[in-house]
Amino acid sequence: QVQLVESGGGLVQPGGSLRLSCAASTEIPVINIMGWYRQVPGKQREVVATHNSAARSADYTEAVRGRFIISRNKAYNTVYLQMNGLKPEDTGVYYCNLRRRDLDIWGQGTRVTVSS
Repeated sequence: QVQLVESGGGLVQPGGSLRLSCAASTEIPVINIMGWYRQVPGKQREVVATHNSAARSADYTEAVRGRFIISRNKAYNTVYLQMNGLKPEDTGVYYCNLRRRDLDIWGQGTRVTVSS
């Protein structure tokens, strides 16, 4: 079974930037959806951004639109999240997700802390 490994989280001051990456452990079918979700303690996990390789389209939650950019590698087995203009409310554990019609895989999460 394919595994997802995230990296790039850390501590950053408000207004700063981070770049998250998530790599599948092996090649996967080109047609897939990969995305990023985040979770704050006491709250439900929420979608941040997703990329649909078939449609070649990206979707963002309103809270991050204009600040975050999701991107993919050519093989569509890696996903990145460029996070700019970070705010304290962006703090949380960010999880990578890979989804196909009959497949739903999650990474272990990478922690992002935005604080002075």
